[in-house]
Amino acid sequence: MWRLGFGIVVTVAMWAQEDAAALLEQKCLHCHGEMRLGKLDLRTRESALRGGEHGASIVPGAAATSKLIRMVSGQDTPRMPLGGALTEAEIGVLRTWISGGASYPERTLVAKQKLGVTPEPPLREADKKWWAFQPVQAVGGTIDSWLNAAMAKAGVKPAPRAGRATLIRRAYLDLLGLPPTPAEVAAFVESRDPQAWPKLIDHLLASPHYGERWGRHWLDVARYADSNGYEHDFDRPNAWRYRDYVIRALNEDKPYNVFLTEQLAGDEIDQPTHDSLTATGFLRSYAKVGYREKDNPEFRFEYLDDMIATIGRGVMGLTVQCARCHDHKFDPISQKDYYRMQAGLFGYVEVDHPLAPPAEAKAWREGNARIDAAIASLRDKQREIEAPYAARILPGKYKRFPANVQEAIATPEEKRTPGQVLLANQVIRTTRATPGEIDRICSAEDLAARREIQREMAALEKQRPAAPPLAMGVTDGDYRFTPDGAGDEPAPGKGIKTEAISGSFLHEGPGRYIAPPSFLLVRGDMHAKAEPMPPGFPRAVDWGGLPAAVATASGKTSGRRLALAQWLTAPEHPLTARVMANRIWHHHFGRGLVASLDNFGRMGDRPTHPALLDYLATEFRTRGWSVKAMHRLIMTSEAYQRESADESGSTIDPTNRLLWRYPMRRLEAEIVRDQVLAVSGAMNCSVGGPAVFPPLPEELLASSNKGVWKRQADGPETWRRSVYVYRKRGLPFPMFETFDLPDQNIACGARNVSTVPTQALYLMNDPFLLRQAELFAGRIREAGGDPVATAFRLALAREPRTEERAAVAGLSLEALAQVVLNLNEFLYLR
Repeated sequence: MWRLGFGIVVTVAMWAQEDAAALLEQKCLHCHGEMRLGKLDLRTRESALRGGEHGASIVPGAAATSKLIRMVSGQDTPRMPLGGALTEAEIGVLRTWISGGASYPERTLVAKQKLGVTPEPPLREADKKWWAFQPVQAVGGTIDSWLNAAMAKAGVKPAPRAGRATLIRRAYLDLLGLPPTPAEVAAFVESRDPQAWPKLIDHLLASPHYGERWGRHWLDVARYADSNGYEHDFDRPNAWRYRDYVIRALNEDKPYNVFLTEQLAGDEIDQPTHDSLTATGFLRSYAKVGYREKDNPEFRFEYLDDMIATIGRGVMGLTVQCARCHDHKFDPISQKDYYRMQAGLFGYVEVDHPLAPPAEAKAWREGNARIDAAIASLRDKQREIEAPYAARILPGKYKRFPANVQEAIATPEEKRTPGQVLLANQVIRTTRATPGEIDRICSAEDLAARREIQREMAALEKQRPAAPPLAMGVTDGDYRFTPDGAGDEPAPGKGIKTEAISGSFLHEGPGRYIAPPSFLLVRGDMHAKAEPMPPGFPRAVDWGGLPAAVATASGKTSGRRLALAQWLTAPEHPLTARVMANRIWHHHFGRGLVASLDNFGRMGDRPTHPALLDYLATEFRTRGWSVKAMHRLIMTSEAYQRESADESGSTIDPTNRLLWRYPMRRLEAEIVRDQVLAVSGAMNCSVGGPAVFPPLPEELLASSNKGVWKRQADGPETWRRSVYVYRKRGLPFPMFETFDLPDQNIACGARNVSTVPTQALYLMNDPFLLRQAELFAGRIREAGGDPVATAFRLALAREPRTEERAAVAGLSLEALAQVVLNLNEFLYLR
């Protein structure tokens, strides 16, 4: 009996062992096998008992307390496996197995199938009815009729019309970011023309300085900067051309639908231009690790995520990026929605577009390619000479790293775990034997050979053809490209070519581009590929009428980005026109009808005037997507022209949500500086071109020695408008940072506005501002007459009051100038 009982126990244990092993292979090892997600490897008993990031996953003999059971049963979250919950019977198999000791077969377990297709949650009726997902309603009325109706309902009386001097300063600062001259103020105040106000608006919209002012608003959305950011903060020598494109497009009143299309797919439109190719810098304006993407391929998914976040928040007002690792927690955006959008962008590569005639650009590319090939061959020879010396030097350098890093480097490459691969690659890539170190131990013969190779490479570099103007942008990479008639499935290439390249397209001659495959990634992990994802759009706002890819005229790109642009700008899209109309309204009034500019979802604010928002969106599209037409529409309303100092409605509506008065607000950092330069008479008004580098304190430069900050004198060369000041991600310009410069690494909807002592201290003590105050005093002196009146007319566009004259009586011109530049009124739009 005893022997029979023992045999039965052994047999049951073996059955449990094999059933559990089969279940692990079928359901768990895709993620917790070779990929070791969460550092958990269930392929062997030893690694399973060791556990992962959350400790031991299996406690033999104690199923109830084992982490594995708690996760698969849903007692702990997230419930595993992510591809679909286990049945009670399957959970029972694992319980029996662990209770019996959790023995493993005498083999290493192997994943039997990939992760199953993740089910997509259906859209609920409540989701479909969310206000932002409804079609834009064509409503009648005017801006004032909608605002006045809401005020009448609340019992609020609108403020009276502002005086003409106030209005002209408001318009100049709002549209140009510069103050009017005393002569311009006098002419407008004294005019008897009933059309003086709309004519003034047209005059300002025709100024080249309009694009500099309003271009800055869009550059916030585009997260524009002149450097990469992160540790090395490398310079982007051609980024400024995208900035100039934005300024130029706004000055030309380029229709917003065209403006968007060029930025998303300027290389895919029927007839690409230098402007449209430059516009693709919008997608490439993400903060970037290192210099070349091929050095850090794992970050490619971070850059794609940044693009999705920027398009989602900046264009659609949706936080699509929140669905990267799981379905969105609040909005009806699934993880599949996210990866459908990613598939539309996935083929992108960085490219420097030559802004030159095609033949000239082609000759330059071919000349560079020949020199690159020759230098590459010489570098191979140099590495061959250096390799044995580097092999003697590097082991000593690796010893300064922790033991786990040394172990990762010592482990043969094919046997490294994913974690060891990451550690080893990071150290090996950044730890080098320097030329000086090699020279010290190099034989005389090899040293001579190295120096001869270096001379040959230097000579080749001198033969490079002069580069044409280049624009930082994107196009689709060379994953697959088939000549005409070669069929649908050519042999794959070497993978997406991700490093920065030169030339508008990577493919020469006739043919057809085939996009690279893109996958849903489990928990956003680039190593956890689930099912392949086709391109597409978020279901909650997709009416199903447009394709996710279109044929391009060149045939050399996927057409997916062009399809995305066409979908975003289609008349049926419920968000694009609303979001931009709301953004324009925000910059005129300091607050959008939807206060959360980049979030029209459930966690954002609801519109204060829903019908007015739809009226503006309809007018925006009807008027040809013209931003300037929206300025005229908004600025000619009674609401825009109201007094800001009125207090009559503050009891009922203290926050002015009903806009019964014009909302006074602080000017942005750049406009504060621009106003100072304009009032002092020192401003260099040249438009466009490379960035300038106003002087910075030496101690500040010493603390940030990565990237570039050229040393330029404090003078006319750097006294340009602030939109042209170099945007260094790792070193924000101090004045801008003091006055609430937004995070330059992400798209910004509405800037924060703070009031802190350092702002007053900066205005009173900064050497630049003190010098500008001296120049302002010189301008007052040169004008002659009443110095107080001159100062107020130049800086505030009005006459001084009696009490103000008394307050500044007896001050020197320099002190008077500094006092006026420090007035609250000077810093505010009222």
